[in-house]
Amino acid sequence: MTAQRDTPGPPGADHRLPGGWPAEALAPALLGLLGEAADVMFCAKDADGRYVAVNDAFVQRTGRRSRREVVGRTAAELFVEQLAERYAEQDDRVLRTGEPLRHELELIRREGGAPGWYLTTKLPVRDGAGVVLGLVSISQDLRAADAADPALQGLSRVVELVHARLAEPLRTADLAAAADCSTAVLERRVRRVFGLSPQQLVLRARIDRATDLLTTTDAPLADVATACGFYDQPSFTRQFARLAGETPGQFRRRGR
Repeated sequence: MTAQRDTPGPPGADHRLPGGWPAEALAPALLGLLGEAADVMFCAKDADGRYVAVNDAFVQRTGRRSRREVVGRTAAELFVEQLAERYAEQDDRVLRTGEPLRHELELIRREGGAPGWYLTTKLPVRDGAGVVLGLVSISQDLRAADAADPALQGLSRVVELVHARLAEPLRTADLAAAADCSTAVLERRVRRVFGLSPQQLVLRARIDRATDLLTTTDAPLADVATACGFYDQPSFTRQFARLAGETPGQFRRRGR
């Protein structure tokens, strides 16, 4: 895999980075660096959806033992059906439109089976003529962004409000009022501390509560949906499946 130009240019053009480096010289170093990342999953796919490069964190995500067992395969060959379908939908959007997918919140099972929150970004890879050849993707582990983070400081009231009113509608304006700041300031602060938007923070808290109820109680799914602030069970199921790649019922069975 070679580095692509930031903007399309004529085939054969010598694109150089600041400092005079040819862009192609940077690709091996970047791939090596991503290969060492422990809290970031990285992969690259061709236009047919086959993995052409992955790091060890991504290999662990698939449950395989080496990159060799992952490269050349598709998501359908590595993940459960619901996850594979969601990844294929995301990839198709990037490959078809050429537009990036940024900061997609996802609930992913880490090595050992415990679920964790990630932010996924996917960018198209183009050739010198601007034709989309495939995509690259990173998923950042958000495990450090929790209510115990000392960086919260003034956001502690926001976190308390979210957890106290999970079963109620919560607007960004409500959160800003709790933080005694404007919605714009709140947006910046929440993104800096959590890596999320305010509404993603609320959704994460609701799904976290749901995963706890699903694995520690026998409460009916409709009751779980209500307790976690979802309009009804179907909307809860759709939202949960979109984020986790499996329905609440499937998550409950696998969690046990």
